[in-house]
Amino acid sequence: MTSLPAARPRAPFFSSGPCAKRPGWSLQNLKTDSLGRSHRAKLGKARLKLAIDLTREVLDVPADYRIGIVPASDTGAVEMVLWSMLGARPVDMLAWESFGEGWVTDVVKQLKLADARVISAPYGELPDLSQVDTKNRDVVFTWNGTTSGVRVQSADWIAADREGLTICDATSAAFAQKLDFSKLDVVTFSWQKVLGGEAAHGMLILSPRAVERLETYKPAWPLPKIFRMTKGGKLIEGIFEGETINTPSMLAVEDYIDALEWAKSIGGLNALVAKADANAKVITDWVAKTPWIANLAKDPATASNTSVCLVIADPDIVAKGPEAVAQVAKGIVSALDKEGVAFDIGAYRDAPPGLRIWCGATVEQSDLEALTPWLDWAFAQEKAKLAKAA
Repeated sequence: MTSLPAARPRAPFFSSGPCAKRPGWSLQNLKTDSLGRSHRAKLGKARLKLAIDLTREVLDVPADYRIGIVPASDTGAVEMVLWSMLGARPVDMLAWESFGEGWVTDVVKQLKLADARVISAPYGELPDLSQVDTKNRDVVFTWNGTTSGVRVQSADWIAADREGLTICDATSAAFAQKLDFSKLDVVTFSWQKVLGGEAAHGMLILSPRAVERLETYKPAWPLPKIFRMTKGGKLIEGIFEGETINTPSMLAVEDYIDALEWAKSIGGLNALVAKADANAKVITDWVAKTPWIANLAKDPATASNTSVCLVIADPDIVAKGPEAVAQVAKGIVSALDKEGVAFDIGAYRDAPPGLRIWCGATVEQSDLEALTPWLDWAFAQEKAKLAKAA
């Protein structure tokens, strides 16, 4: 393919975080009464509480689970939990991509937990979940590997009568995949993923069992103020009622509320999941008929419907070695960025060279349909360049 495709994506925003804003988004749509006001004033706390309540409604979080807004995005939420809850019993750490590996580093090298067991798999695969002792040990895992495009299919592998806690980083799964809260004690995510909100803030969801751990267990190490969720052996309930630990951006809060209200208006969680599934199908159907590209996920049943990760599969290029593969992938990303057709679609820096296309609910299916001919066009250009240079 040498000529430029006729159609262009209306919104060329396919980044895996921060992700595309919702269709029809406008800064003018946001309420601004809370801006310039203290987040501890009645108005500010009410808006923060609304964000929590809407989160519960859209995600269908059980009534007895606490939901809190915490600092430092999903990373901050996960770190708070690792440092506050782990150490009470042995823990299984699952890792099949860079963020899971990061949590392993924290637990093994920073907290230095001697009874931490690492169960891992290479990019594109899931670990053997049958090895995980969900009955007796705590478990830390990502539901959807943002940088590998591989997700767990369900929570069936988690014991219902578990004694340990399940700690789930769900940042690229929440609002796009069904989370089984009956099997999850801690769930974290950030605003800038599936709902396309602004960055900097994380969400922390705790089951009653997780609250019990916080109130009955004291870690052997000191906790920074920003990680503390208890006082005098009791949960600081204000965190889960809109009284944040540090000062939040009320503009980001208003943007998150706007995204949640949009989610409700299109049909809530079921509609969000359906949109992500339909979006991902555009890419997977194109991959199935396109010999030069492949899904990084080895098992289609575990392939993500949000962060779809792809690798160059053209035999001529693969035969030239990893450097040629990386060069072509980088060239595709650069060419489409220059054309204004697709922004930020390169694979994560620690992942195998390739492409990563966000298919969450704020992306329109028509934009993905317009994108695929451009991917073919850019690949043809880059392959020709490589052949000419040989």
